[in-house]
This record gives sequence, structure tokens and C-alpha cells, in this order.
Amino acid sequence: MDYLGEIVALGIDSIIFGVCLKQYFHCKNAITAVKGAEFHEVGQQLGELLDKSSDNKIDYIAIRGIVKPLGKPLNSINNKKLTGVVQKLKIKEHVIARTTAGFWSDQERTVHKVYNTVPFSLQHGSYSVEVLEPLSADILDLDVVSNTFEPSVPSFADHLWGFFTGVRQRGLQSTEELLREGAVMTGIGELTRTKSKTLTLQPPLNGTPFYLTSMSISSLLRKLDERKRTYRLLCLMFGAIGVLIGGIVFRRYWKDRTEQRLAEDLRQSLAASRKERRQRVRDTDLREDQLCVVCRTNPREIILLPCGHVCLCEDCSDDITSDCPVCRAPIAQKAAAYII
Repeated sequence: MDYLGEIVALGIDSIIFGVCLKQYFHCKNAITAVKGAEFHEVGQQLGELLDKSSDNKIDYIAIRGIVKPLGKPLNSINNKKLTGVVQKLKIKEHVIARTTAGFWSDQERTVHKVYNTVPFSLQHGSYSVEVLEPLSADILDLDVVSNTFEPSVPSFADHLWGFFTGVRQRGLQSTEELLREGAVMTGIGELTRTKSKTLTLQPPLNGTPFYLTSMSISSLLRKLDERKRTYRLLCLMFGAIGVLIGGIVFRRYWKDRTEQRLAEDLRQSLAASRKERRQRVRDTDLREDQLCVVCRTNPREIILLPCGHVCLCEDCSDDITSDCPVCRAPIAQKAAAYII
């Protein structure tokens, strides 16, 4: 329990460091995978590449095409003229909350978030590639088509209630994002061909990141590289903090061990000195009731507590640690005693 605070801090730091390190290697591996992926426009060459593959599959490839719904598209809630294939609706509550220090600060709370999707493909001319599981993409670029904020008008009772609860509502923010029909997108993932000869792009089974982005490959690589540098900086920072906390714990532990060792050496030195002095001043002409009940040679020098019997010499008391030899009571403590 002496190091509980440091151990808790070191544990939290280790968890954060582990998460940052995992994300760093994730970004590093993602950059390597994207750089190694071939880039193609949607077209006839994709089918030819699959024909050349051994298992009718390309593990990682980047393809670009125009988003087209496979059926009826989704209509924007706020602008019926806009259509798309992936829709994200989110409602945020903006509040002013009182902190533990007594100050008021702005905060946001997501009260509702929902995704709507319809099947779609990336097309170019008469060629198309169906996109599966778009919501599994690590990066899914959507356009913000609506962002409205409705401020609340609190009454006197709301102000009074907010004062006691520590939360005052400012308003609600409604956001709509859409992957528009006709947008040019780049999909990076696993390309396969189904039994019905349909080309599909899906998240790779080997865990490599899946992307659906409107950025170019170079822009995507720059974004991933920025993330990698950020996580590397965080790893260095939390790693240094962990080393510092570990150094403090080790220093305290070493200092305590040194103090305990010095105290033990001093105790043993004092015990040896006391034992030597006792041996020099021990009387040889003793009555029967003054002799140790064990060795029957040395004088009685140790009192046993809590029974209170003075029945052992210091030499014999080193070997008797459990029960009093007179009354068999448990020994809790020993102390020096002198028979006069």
C-alpha cells in the first residue's frame, strides 16, 4: 500500500501508452499496405486481374469510380433534391455544466446517432464494383448537407432547475451527412468475384484497413502519416512519463530497502552488543529459581508477554518463539528483564 498511488498512475500510463503504441503500428502498417496496393479505375482490367489470381481474389487494391445506388437511393431529409447511398443523422445537445471547481463550461452530448444505407457500387461506364459493408470502413468520407442549431429559450423555472442540477441547456444541433449519388470515391480493400460474376469490394479478411474516401491516394497517405506522427509523439510522451514514474517507484523502493537493511544491521549490532554485555556481567552463583528453565545454566533474562513469565535466558529465547515453556501461553512479545 506504500506505493499504491504510483502503481495506479503507472498502470493508467501503461494502458494509454499501449493504446497509442497499437494505433501507431496500425497507422504504420496501413501506410505500408496502401503504398503497396495497385490503383485502378473501375473497368475491364479488374476482371482480367481476377482471372490471373489463383483464388479469384485480390487481397488489397485501390479502385476509383462513381457512386451509383443499386436500387432506390436515399433522399436527404432537409433537401429532397439530394440523394445518396449512406446517410448519417446525429443530434447533439449543447449544455452549460457546472464543474467540480464551481465554474460553468460548455459541453456537448450526442443524444442520437443513426446510419441509413442502401446497396451501391462504384461505376465507370458499363463496368461496376459493388461495395459491401461500407460502415466498416476505417475512413468513410461523407458530405455535410445540413447543420442546424436550435437554441433553447429557458423559462425562469428552467433557470432555477439548472442552478440546482448544475446543467443548463443551450440548444440542439442536428447534423446530416450524406455519401452522395454521383460522387467520385476511391475504395481500398479486398476485391473478389461472386458466383454470379459480380465484382465486389469488401473489408479485407486479414484485418488490413478498409477505406472509402474522396481523397486521392497521396492525400490519404499524408493523413495517415500525420496520425502516425501524432501517435508516435504520444508514445514518446507517455513512455517518458512511465519511465519517470517507474524511476520514482524504484528510487523509493531502493531507499526503503536501504533504510530497512541499515535498521536491521543496527538491531543485530545492538542485540549482539547487549548479548555480549550480558555474558560479561552474568552471575555464576545463582539460586535455583533464578536459573533459565531450559538450559539451567544462565540467569533468567527475558520476560514473555502477555503471560509475564521471566523464565528464559537470552540464548534460549532465540529458539523458543511459539509458546511459553512454563504455561504454554502463546508468545506475542519478548523483552529484556533483570532478576535482582
